[in-house]
Amino acid sequence: MKLHLKIWRQNGPQDKGKMVDYDINDVSPDMSFLEMLDVLNESLVAKNEEPIAFDHDCREGICGTCSLFINGEAHGPDRAVTTCQLHMRKFKDGDTIYIEPWRAKAFPVIKDLMVDRSAFDRIIQAGGYVSVNTSGNTLDANAIPIPKHDADRSFDAAACIGCGACVATCKNASAMLFVSAKVSQFSLLPQGKVEAKQRALNMVKQMDEEGFGNCTNTGACEVECPKEISLENIARLNREYLSAALVE
Repeated sequence: MKLHLKIWRQNGPQDKGKMVDYDINDVSPDMSFLEMLDVLNESLVAKNEEPIAFDHDCREGICGTCSLFINGEAHGPDRAVTTCQLHMRKFKDGDTIYIEPWRAKAFPVIKDLMVDRSAFDRIIQAGGYVSVNTSGNTLDANAIPIPKHDADRSFDAAACIGCGACVATCKNASAMLFVSAKVSQFSLLPQGKVEAKQRALNMVKQMDEEGFGNCTNTGACEVECPKEISLENIARLNREYLSAALVE
């Protein structure tokens, strides 16, 4: 396939940035989207031009770093996949493809297609954990009876990989789906009950301080999420937060 790429190039957070045109030939339909970018970068290096900076790590749909806005959609035109799992067979010969970084105040551009998502790390640090008794008299977690329905819902919420597609998709750049998933995975299990109050208050407070917008119940975040995190988690976060605020 022959493709025409329009890629966002930006030297740093203070640089204005612009779309730059690239043509690429001999693209195999079996290539992943990142492999296609690898080929493009190899050609740029061969011409002594600066390669395009983009995030990637495991390339197995697990780490969430390969976050790109492709033709106006987070992770591209496929569903329930990350960018590294998107294959070029989803495009046609001669297509023009627009490739941009996440667009959110809380995700400033580092360079080209790379953004700083450390805001998510700070939200996790604010309360996305459980305290562990390491006194030598611990209770095996598997010995605590948990209804299967609750365990399944907790596992589904824990599937969130923190890629930020929900933020990039939301018109208000809200992080509610991410935060709600991290709160839900603990709130559904007995191990997470002890710190439930402070977890909800602290994580929402940190989310607001990072500059993420408010949820508007549009539902676009769930549609674009590569792990199909449910909007039900946002409702659960709201209940957890309200309950904690009333006690406070």
